Amino acid sequence: MPEQTLETLARAGDQGPLGSHGLYLRGEALRALGRHDEALRWLDQAAQAAPGDVHVWLAMGWCHKRIGRLDLAIEDLQQARAAEPSEPLIHYNLACYLSLAGDKHRAIAHLSEAISINPDFRALVEDERDFDPIRSDPEFRTLTAVSV
Repeated sequence: MPEQTLETLARAGDQGPLGSHGLYLRGEALRALGRHDEALRWLDQAAQAAPGDVHVWLAMGWCHKRIGRLDLAIEDLQQARAAEPSEPLIHYNLACYLSLAGDKHRAIAHLSEAISINPDFRALVEDERDFDPIRSDPEFRTLTAVSV
């Protein structure tokens, strides 16, 4: 499906009739194909055209993480948070990236925020390898413990 999306968008031109959404779709198709560097070029244009689009910032964070640029992934998620501060997925992903970056306190704070907005996020933590660097921390363990 990503290949067909790219073909359709190529026929429509650089932005085509979809504008920033077309740029985002092209970036998402490339991201789905694992072509993260290429995806970032299109996603960056989409972010410039629609700076309040949280989906663009999340996709950029995903790509930056996968090319080894946690610093930029964290910046992307901070942009997303500025646009939509009550979206738990943003806080959860930001917690993941901060954990990997060794910023335990901020990671736990954002994970706590995600869980307070939507307690279902607590169930995701056990299988999330991004939290391995902080998994043994007592504050993390308390936050993620399931009450019986």
